[in-house]
Amino acid sequence: MLEPLTPQEWSAIGLSLRVAFVAALCGLPIGLLAAYVLARFRFPGRAILDGIVYLPLVMPPVVTGYLLLLAFGRRGPVGEFLERTFGIVLAFNWTGAALAAGIMGLPLMVRAMRLSLEAIDMRYEDAAATLGASRPIVLLTITLPLMLPGILAGTVLAFARALGEFGATITFVGNIPGVTQTIPSAIWSYTQVPGGEAAALRLTLIAVVIAFAALLASEALSRRASRRVLGQ
Repeated sequence: MLEPLTPQEWSAIGLSLRVAFVAALCGLPIGLLAAYVLARFRFPGRAILDGIVYLPLVMPPVVTGYLLLLAFGRRGPVGEFLERTFGIVLAFNWTGAALAAGIMGLPLMVRAMRLSLEAIDMRYEDAAATLGASRPIVLLTITLPLMLPGILAGTVLAFARALGEFGATITFVGNIPGVTQTIPSAIWSYTQVPGGEAAALRLTLIAVVIAFAALLASEALSRRASRRVLGQ
């Protein structure tokens, strides 16, 4: 029989949920912009932008974390600027964990939104433009409502991916209990010490349940949004 969760385990769970929520929320406008640009525009360097967006999917997460440390660490060009100008420190902080998790989840978000956008019949947008609607109005009243299933699915998938992020996070922000220790890093820590198997198992089961619930929510939200868009 599994024992109750300890305060440190509850802390890891709470921090993981906060990191995943912030990562998905902050990544949403970036994902929307990237999906719209890649789906609707043809320009020199588009293939490079496409590669940059999806690079975290194929690059080792540790490499991503190390690049973030070089750029956003206290001695990195961006990190030093943020600390000196705004007092923001990302390295070895939970906000840095959200940044790393958001970058790792962004490709999944962009892909879902891009596929949804590419499936839209552009005749609806052309008809609205013919009637005098400006591009921002067409985007807000036609495009975004029609691609709502992809937006919801992409956001939930990014949340789930952020929840399970380990390699980039531990490289960039470390594994500090109560500060940067998320569920994956806590599981890793418990597997390294004698007698930690039970705690690792508890957190593993919780991670599986949360991830599975996120996938079910993504599917349910997508179907509901699709029915609303189609007027069913």
